[in-house]
Amino acid sequence: MQPARAPGGAGAPGAPGLPVTVTVIGEAVIDLVPGEQPAAYHAVLGGSAYNVAVGLARLGQRVALMARLSDAPFGRLLRDHAQAEGVDLAAAPHAAEPATLAVVSLDDRGQASYDFYFEGSADWQWTAEETGQAPQATAVFHFGSIASWTPPGDARILDLVQALRERGGVLVSYDPNVRPGLLGDHVSGQRVVERAVRLAHLAKASSDDIAWLYPDQPPGDVAGRWLGLGAGVAVITRGADGADVYTSGGITLHRPAPEVVVGDTVGAGDSFTAGLIASLVRRDLYAPDRLAGCPADQLAAALDDAILVAAVTCQRRGNDPPTLADLAAAR
Repeated sequence: MQPARAPGGAGAPGAPGLPVTVTVIGEAVIDLVPGEQPAAYHAVLGGSAYNVAVGLARLGQRVALMARLSDAPFGRLLRDHAQAEGVDLAAAPHAAEPATLAVVSLDDRGQASYDFYFEGSADWQWTAEETGQAPQATAVFHFGSIASWTPPGDARILDLVQALRERGGVLVSYDPNVRPGLLGDHVSGQRVVERAVRLAHLAKASSDDIAWLYPDQPPGDVAGRWLGLGAGVAVITRGADGADVYTSGGITLHRPAPEVVVGDTVGAGDSFTAGLIASLVRRDLYAPDRLAGCPADQLAAALDDAILVAAVTCQRRGNDPPTLADLAAAR
C-alpha cells in the first residue's frame, strides 16, 4: 500500500492534504437496534473499529480497516458497505466464522447499552499471519474496544501494537470503549485496559468508562495515572458536557459541547475518535513527538472538531457519522 494524498477541503476536520494512512483494527459488529414497533429490531452495521474507520473515511481520511469480516451474509454486508464508504479492506481477512451480534437497548435519553452474542464469532480469531498484513504506509494506528481484550485474538493485536510502538514514527491511539458485561469486574478491567494504555501515545475514554474502571477516582487522577503509564495525551469525553484533555507536558483543558437535540448516542464515542484523529492529521500533529509537544490552542481546536463530529452523530438515529459537507453545514 503506497501513501497518497487524502481528499478534503481546507479548514475541515478531516482535510489533511498529507500522505497519511490511518489504520484501525478491531471488531465489525451487527447492531440490532429497536424499531418503531415493540419487539421489532433492524440490523445496523457497527462495531467500534468499523465505526471509527467509516467515520474517518467520511472525514476525507485515507483509512484502512483490519477487521475479520465473515463470508456469511452479515459479513458481506459489512464488507460491501465499508468498501462503498471508501475504506481500504486489503488487510481485512475473509473469515469463515459468523459475524458478532449486539442487541442495543436505548433509555429515555437515547443512551445506548449492548448485549453481545460473540462466542466463536469472526472478530476474535486473529492469527499472526493476518495481523502481519498491517499496511506499511500506516502513520496512525488505532485500536481498542472488545477486540483488544478478547482471546485468542487480543494477544495478536497487542503484539502488533507493541511492534509499531517500538518501531517509532507511528502514532498509536487507544480507546477501551468499556463493555462492563464482557469485562467481568473493574479490577480485571483495569488490568486489560492498562496493558493497552502502556502501548498508546493517545488514550481516550468516556467518563462512564472511567467511572466503571476506577470507582471513586476523579477523572483527572485517572488521566494522570494513564500518563504515568506511558501515554502522552489522555482525553476523557463527558457527553453533553464536552471533553477534557491532559498531557504529559502539563496541559489540562476543558472544551464544552454544543447543545443539540439527541436522536441517540449510538456511535457517538467512535465519531469523536474519528473526528479527533482526523483533526490531528489535518493539523500535522499526528507524529508522536509533535503530539507530545502540541500547544494548548491546537489541542483545544482538535477537541472542538471532535466534539462537533460527535454532536452531529448524536442528532441522528443509529451510527451515521457526518461527512465534511455535513460539518460545513453544522458550523
